[in-house]
Amino acid sequence: MEPPSGPASRRHVPWSRLLLAVSLLTFWTPPTTAQLTIETVPPLAAEGSDVFLVAHNVTKISLGYAWHRGERVENIKLIASYRVDNDATIYGPVYSGREALYPNGTLLIQSVTQKDTGSYTLLVTKKDLQTEIQTGHLHVYPVLPSPVITSNNSNPWEHEDTVVLTCGAETQNTSYMWWINSQSLPKSTRLELSKDKRTLTVVAVTRNDTGPYVCEARNPVSVSRSDPFTLDVLWQENSRALGVGAITGIVIGVLLVLTPLAVLGYFIFLHRFFFPNPGCLHNRGKWPPASTSGRGPSGSSVSQLKVAQSCPAFVIPWTVDRQAPLSMDFSR
Repeated sequence: MEPPSGPASRRHVPWSRLLLAVSLLTFWTPPTTAQLTIETVPPLAAEGSDVFLVAHNVTKISLGYAWHRGERVENIKLIASYRVDNDATIYGPVYSGREALYPNGTLLIQSVTQKDTGSYTLLVTKKDLQTEIQTGHLHVYPVLPSPVITSNNSNPWEHEDTVVLTCGAETQNTSYMWWINSQSLPKSTRLELSKDKRTLTVVAVTRNDTGPYVCEARNPVSVSRSDPFTLDVLWQENSRALGVGAITGIVIGVLLVLTPLAVLGYFIFLHRFFFPNPGCLHNRGKWPPASTSGRGPSGSSVSQLKVAQSCPAFVIPWTVDRQAPLSMDFSR
């Protein structure tokens, strides 16, 4: 029994018919008109620069244009309007004196500030009194100054203190980057960055962490780097390093001990040099002494030995006179 012919014929559609259907679907599109658009030039505006809000695809049969601040068309937010037929411009309540409206619908804003950031809406009125509305957006970024690195501890102790370094003042839409010794941050468990990377924490600083450190602040319109910053890390070997005050105290203490000893030694020296043993004075020029008791080695008396041992060889000659005061004799 042969299968029915109907379904089979539907399954075998000729390729020529399929190609024709695809071609018609591909090349036929309903007629459309270009949409009104707003372009910000430049797209990223730096504070102090001039910015254009350029209107594209504006109909050539327009009666006029009107720019408003914000996303709605309101007379109280009118910046300026332009009539094509008489080439007249009318300024609105929010006109600042820095705006200019061109015949093609473009709006110029001069010397923009961060307060100019926001939405701007263009109203185009056609000759048939139909209107088109489109909104553009302007974002003004500050030109970043050179950031300054600050530290929470100017004199950290090695292996003891943790130092937090901060890069400049906080600003919106700003990213931060750090360098140590002109290189990017190494991977270390002792180096910690905050979520916004504005602060760098150095845990348990060492003498190798002195730097210099440099941070960079960047936003869409500017890049700025700080001056190099170096840490004054106080370090120790076996015990804590002594401060200047402690060292000064030790030096003063040593001087207080040594000075009296030096003075005492000086007076002892003078006494031995200028005031010899009286026995030496009495027996000067009387060798051997007048009274002797016993004999010593090589025929010397015991008294002679005692005198020789107690009298220095460099004794200054003295003249002893029982009738006159003791005086020095330099004639001999």
